[in-house]
Amino acid sequence: MDPTTRLKNTATAVANNRGPIFFTLLTIFLTLLFLYLFYASPAASVGPAQPIPFSHRVHAGAKAIACEFCHPYAGRSNFPGMPPVEKCLYCHNHIIANHPEIKKEHNYFDTNTPTPWVKVNYVPEHVFFKHIRHIKKDIQCAECHGAVETMDRLPRNNFLMGFCVDCHRQKKANLGCWLGCHN
Repeated sequence: MDPTTRLKNTATAVANNRGPIFFTLLTIFLTLLFLYLFYASPAASVGPAQPIPFSHRVHAGAKAIACEFCHPYAGRSNFPGMPPVEKCLYCHNHIIANHPEIKKEHNYFDTNTPTPWVKVNYVPEHVFFKHIRHIKKDIQCAECHGAVETMDRLPRNNFLMGFCVDCHRQKKANLGCWLGCHN
């Protein structure tokens, strides 16, 4: 069959099957779009919305508030905790006190309700992690938590053993599992 005839036959086949070809291509496009939006879009790494849109970029970045001011338990407890309502109102009783989002914080305080912050940092249940060991070794918060001072919303972070072991090897720190994290 000569090339001209083959081209005419292909064109005829495509013309006769325009509908199925269009729907097949549309299905492929929509599937790829869904996969991108669900798994790969920038919004997938933004992190969960908080009950009050707290910005680490503003507080830790522009205002240079130390991590320990809002997370004071990191140095003395097994759980660094989330800031209590009173901690937020320490400043926000005077700074933008009438902002609608700050009024939500006042409502939590007035009803004696803790702010329902959404947790973003996770370690496996069998890990007994203590921040104090890292604080005493002058490990900066950013080494594990990233440059939070550049982020408005923190992404979810699942700390896995490989992340910790790599850092411990790099710093020549204790790698004895039962001496550190698993007791």
